[in-house]
Amino acid sequence: MKNLHGKVALVTGGSRGAGRGIAIELGKAGAIVYVTGRSVKGASTNNWPGTIDDTVLEIEAAGGTGIAVQCDHTNDIETEAVISQIRKEQGRLDILINNVWGAHDLGVDGKPFWELPLKNWDTMFTAGVRAQLATNHFAVPLLRENKQALIVHTTFWDHGKYTGQFYYDLAKNALIRMAYGLSIELKADNIAVLAVSPGFMRTELVLKYHDSDELHWEEAEDLKQTETPYYVGRGITALANDSNVMKKSGQVFRIGELAKEYKFTDVDGRYIPPFTI
Repeated sequence: MKNLHGKVALVTGGSRGAGRGIAIELGKAGAIVYVTGRSVKGASTNNWPGTIDDTVLEIEAAGGTGIAVQCDHTNDIETEAVISQIRKEQGRLDILINNVWGAHDLGVDGKPFWELPLKNWDTMFTAGVRAQLATNHFAVPLLRENKQALIVHTTFWDHGKYTGQFYYDLAKNALIRMAYGLSIELKADNIAVLAVSPGFMRTELVLKYHDSDELHWEEAEDLKQTETPYYVGRGITALANDSNVMKKSGQVFRIGELAKEYKFTDVDGRYIPPFTI
């Protein structure tokens, strides 16, 4: 059932991982989905698997409508151009998924703070937190023209526990606070702003790291409790379909909690409880 028919969504960082899963699930539900990222056919960042074109092909294979737009969200001109394109082509934006995240370029090293290079700030804050903030900056005026809208920031959260990596912990909590602050500023516009925390996902890069794939992941002990990126996609789609989502605005939710509330499973039929450190 295409419950989001007529809605327009933007998913940033949609070449692979959570962004790809979210974009595909929103497309399956009937939304017109704009997918942004740096990786395009023939030119994938760091030669990683997955591009925005691959994501759009999967949306279309499921009967949906996807539009790939190459964008480096650390470049404000490119980010603004994406929103201008959506305004010109659709005249509206209903759902914004802030998922862009630059830390994959450097990795998440668990060394003590004083031993980590300051480059961690650039990958997690410039290419992560600020990139999401800039997308909000340009998108909010268009979102405010609707009677209602939804903004979601993907993050990580486990009841305030320390994640074990200083910059990662700081950045992910900054995204939660960004969602909270925006929820207050946009309440009068009937725009719900939430943070959503996936669990341990079997992304393309995780599978690559473990020298595995979707056919053999259960053979790896470290992957036994993982979920697919479609799981978070189904959670966000459920939120987008919830007419009472404003009641959740300003809060952070783990995917396992949303799965229990909205009664959905991962693509293999499993309910996966909230991930905990």
